[in-house]
Amino acid sequence: MKVLLVQQDIVWGSPAANIERLESLLSDAPGADLVVLPEMFTTGFSTAPGEFREEDPPRGLLWMREFARRNDCAIAGSVACREGDKLMNRLFFVTPQWEEYYDKRHLFKYGGEGRTFSNGNHRKVVQWRGVRFLLTVCYDLRFPVWSRNRGDYDAIICVANWPIPRQLAWDTLTRARAIENQCWFLAVNRCGTDPLCEYDGNTVLINPYGEYVASCPLGKESYALGEIDMDLLRSYCSKFPVLDDEDDFALREK
Repeated sequence: MKVLLVQQDIVWGSPAANIERLESLLSDAPGADLVVLPEMFTTGFSTAPGEFREEDPPRGLLWMREFARRNDCAIAGSVACREGDKLMNRLFFVTPQWEEYYDKRHLFKYGGEGRTFSNGNHRKVVQWRGVRFLLTVCYDLRFPVWSRNRGDYDAIICVANWPIPRQLAWDTLTRARAIENQCWFLAVNRCGTDPLCEYDGNTVLINPYGEYVASCPLGKESYALGEIDMDLLRSYCSKFPVLDDEDDFALREK
């Protein structure tokens, strides 16, 4: 499966400007089965109450639906999404025929996300063109029990606004999640600046050995094309079945 990972410099608080910017960036991009965008790709990551004025459905979701149909692909990215009186950090996975979503489980309390957003309670695995993807968002990366491979996925998608001061953690944990779960890892982080932070990206596709097989240049708005090789994954897991010896964690969804 061909995947296109998009390292976006997000315009603060402007869905229209970000969609226009993405259209320009992707106008000459190669075709792919799946396109992955960063966390809150239409607005940037803000935890200030009242700062988000997304429509219902969000403009970003409407654009994703149109993009998926136009390019015969799936596209994934998170947006701030209202559900009744709640605000969710919702990662959508959109195809030409159907869509699913995952609400971010682990809210970034250090940055005030828990004061504005409500957390999700359920893991979400989606299947597209023969590959099963676990959907995760940013801070979820720090919680390995939540991401533990139960034999139900082949790859993890993690979309993020992960700033430069914690870049070492991003680099280390993305590799760790791929290695410990014997899976492919699609790590998509923004670049550029917002009113609070600066971001370097380090958007990468990581194989089950923890090796980078595709990447974006640090700090530059760009995209990376890579391929998820399912034959490699099956061969590796068959020869070296680490997950057969896993601990029985008490995984709870509530």
